[in-house]
Amino acid sequence: MKWSYVLPAVPAVGVAALAAYDLIQKPHALLRNYPVLGHMRYLLEEIGPEIRQYIVTSNDEERPFSRNQRRWIYASSKLQNNYYGFGTDNNMEYTQGYPIIKHRTFSTISPATGQHAGEEDAIPAAKVLGGPRNRTKAFRPRSIVNISAMSFGSMSANAIEAINRGAAAAGCMHNTGEGGLSPHHKNGGDLTLQIGTAYFGCRDEKGRFDIEKLKDVAASGPVKAIEIKLSQGAKPGLGGMLPGAKVSPEIAAIRGIPEGVDCASPSRHAEFHDVDSMLDWVEFIAAETGLPVGIKSAVGNMDFWDELVAQMSTNQRGVDFITVDGGEGGTGAAPLIFSESVAFPFRVGFTEVYRRFAAAGITDNVTFIGSGKLGLPDNAVVAFALGADMVNVGREIMLSIGCIQAQKCHTDACPTGITTQNQWLARGLDPTLKSVRAANYVKTLRRDLLKVSEACGVAHPGLISADDLDILNGCESRTPLRSVYGYETGWGQPSVVDSAEITRLMTGASHGESAPVSATAR
Repeated sequence: MKWSYVLPAVPAVGVAALAAYDLIQKPHALLRNYPVLGHMRYLLEEIGPEIRQYIVTSNDEERPFSRNQRRWIYASSKLQNNYYGFGTDNNMEYTQGYPIIKHRTFSTISPATGQHAGEEDAIPAAKVLGGPRNRTKAFRPRSIVNISAMSFGSMSANAIEAINRGAAAAGCMHNTGEGGLSPHHKNGGDLTLQIGTAYFGCRDEKGRFDIEKLKDVAASGPVKAIEIKLSQGAKPGLGGMLPGAKVSPEIAAIRGIPEGVDCASPSRHAEFHDVDSMLDWVEFIAAETGLPVGIKSAVGNMDFWDELVAQMSTNQRGVDFITVDGGEGGTGAAPLIFSESVAFPFRVGFTEVYRRFAAAGITDNVTFIGSGKLGLPDNAVVAFALGADMVNVGREIMLSIGCIQAQKCHTDACPTGITTQNQWLARGLDPTLKSVRAANYVKTLRRDLLKVSEACGVAHPGLISADDLDILNGCESRTPLRSVYGYETGWGQPSVVDSAEITRLMTGASHGESAPVSATAR
């Protein structure tokens, strides 16, 4: 028998076999009615996100990040031209809630016009983290843009290494996430150590919190602060879930959990049960470690925040920082109902919290950190105007190191090797190359924020006020940002002392200059 006669028949036999199987199987009515052809529907559904990204949607339509937003991040991370021509394609004339930043015509300060001017400028935080409560290791963060909590486990080793190296190069902090401090976090970047409900990395063999282990972990790396995770915007009120496929031997050892078994974090902490006991625990950890200690939370029921403000108003105990995570924030995996319908979006949640602290007169005692899609300049400017002292970026830093928004984070099949423990997929991510891109992105975001603040006539993004922005009602009217969120005069701004100090620290920044004055103008 000649193989030249047999080989052409093989595909036909395969198709016939598939058709026969489709006709007799029962789970899929579509395949029984449309054998073979029905599989095309499932294929198209599988690659739907990719089709929408590149073919179907417009530049500013896709969610969670539009093509324009992704393009800006990609170009910034590669130090390519991230300018846009021909004007905006955002539908600002007919969009409710569109923010407009109001530049000043005359000011003693102005932005540099060079495309890459200011990328190396350090932009420190306006407040000293832990200073108001006299923590032993209080410090002024070197960067107003830092990297949000993403655990080793949900992220690959190469991704964590790339991000940490990038944080070191950009001079910003890298939050470990609740999965514990891994060797991949120790590549030069300063760390915020997050403690979740499962106490990974600082628990005993029975899963109970162990202060000695926490102290050992904190001493093992450049840990600058500790963040207690109460909830996360994308899955508020719900514990984390790391699929068993991602629980490698290394991750199991770091977390103290069984290998290859689904790892579910509890939804509540065991070490405290109300605000009073939580503040006791915060002070205990701060006293034992000397580090600033804060909380991260999405915003829902306000009873917690009312009680926290009441307790902190006595100035006897308190958190050093509060990270408010918006409901639009990202996650590796969560039930759809939690991602889409639980917790306020950032602007609503943050202002609900900030107003309570402002009314009590204690905003100067707390460093406010925003997260939830704030790695885009326009969103970050609004956050600073509303009172954020720093912003954390998560998915945006992932995009900078190669994420294509495939939305397969929960499957362990991330095609770019970022949110996977599959060694073959992870090997495609070069930590050395991607770390440079992560650093470039952070530097570019800071530079753009500095340029905007200078256009508003102030020397630092934290000095942008709620009076410097309006919210549009299409092309019909505008409402000052201060009025939209019920802010009183002075709310959202650092204290007079902090404002003066941060202005002094920014005197060496790459500010713009006017042309030489003519003889007739002298």
